Amino acid sequence: MANTKVLETGVDAVSDAASSQPAPPPRARRRRSGVILLVLLLAAGGGLLYRHFVTGPAEATNVVFVSGRIEGDEAILAARLAGRIAEIRVREGDEVKAGEIVALLEDDQIRAREEQALALVRAAEARAQAARQQIAILEEQLRQRRLETEQARKEAAGRVRQAEEQLAAAEAELAQQEAAYRLAAFDRDVYVRLARSGAASERQAKQAETTAATQEALVQAARRRVEAARGALTSAQSALVNPDIRAAQTAGVQQQIAVQNTEIAVALAEAARARGQLAEAQAARQDLVVRAPFSGTVATRMAEPGEVAAPGTPLLSLIDLSKVYLRGFVPEGQIGRVRVGQPARVYLDSAPNRPIDAYVSRVDPQATFTPENTYFREDRVKQAVGVKLQLKQAVGFAKPGMPADGEILVEGSWPVKSRAK
Repeated sequence: MANTKVLETGVDAVSDAASSQPAPPPRARRRRSGVILLVLLLAAGGGLLYRHFVTGPAEATNVVFVSGRIEGDEAILAARLAGRIAEIRVREGDEVKAGEIVALLEDDQIRAREEQALALVRAAEARAQAARQQIAILEEQLRQRRLETEQARKEAAGRVRQAEEQLAAAEAELAQQEAAYRLAAFDRDVYVRLARSGAASERQAKQAETTAATQEALVQAARRRVEAARGALTSAQSALVNPDIRAAQTAGVQQQIAVQNTEIAVALAEAARARGQLAEAQAARQDLVVRAPFSGTVATRMAEPGEVAAPGTPLLSLIDLSKVYLRGFVPEGQIGRVRVGQPARVYLDSAPNRPIDAYVSRVDPQATFTPENTYFREDRVKQAVGVKLQLKQAVGFAKPGMPADGEILVEGSWPVKSRAK
């Protein structure tokens, strides 16, 4: 407006000066009109340039401006167990990969526990293996005992049957010999009476007596064979008890096998318990190894080798510079226009004309007073809502702690030129 007034004043002055002079010729009048038009154009152009470069362009209504600083989510690395720090392999500014070992604590005691548990596992497994071998031997003995028992049972039954047959044969022979003796005794008595009466010769009587005596001897021999056969049968019948004895011995072997099976179960239980101790020692040993949870940059080294660290003592801080964001605040009156996911741009003070693509990744659930770096009472009573603008680019270019400005596109498209104020 000031430029316009100046321009109008200049035009009036030129008009007054022209009216006070005598009327110029037509050619001079046309030249004066061209000069006036040129002056008007120069004045209008000067006003536009002054408004663009001095007062700045009109602020876009579809953009919300944010100021703040670049931040990143920092992870504090620590050991889960107490111990003396043996080694820290990285320093501030070093790049690390996910899973890379960054620090080690001494593990002498845990190593001793691990070796002890491993020795217990091996001893228990050796006992179980020895018991298995003993069971194999006992099972072979059991198999042999069962075979011998079955064979003895069959042999005893066969001997009993054979003795019974021999006894039956001896008894039949005895009966036959007794019948022959009775006949010979009858002939003897008859021939003796006939010889006394003279009806038979003395020779026939003697022959009859001899035959009877011989037959009597055969009867006695047959009786002895019967007794022997009975004794053999009794002996054979007593042999039937031997399989039962062998069966009892077989049961004893089975009991020994059961004992060895119990020994195996106990040894395996001890081995399992020792494996649990071994796994615990190995896990504890791993707890003394500090690994990077993600790929990033070491921000702070908080401890040195030789120090004794308690459980949870910070050793290093790690930050992922590829996931930095602008942390800023939006006035409470404008936060209703901001939503998660909206596109944004971030401008660093080191590169104010180079916008970095970003997006709104977080909007605080509640408002807060203006950040604590505002010390004037009239400013502290204002409330704002914190937002996070996640940067999509500028890896290694935007670093935590750098001041920056941002703008959030809340509707429409980006204006031709916009810059956070």
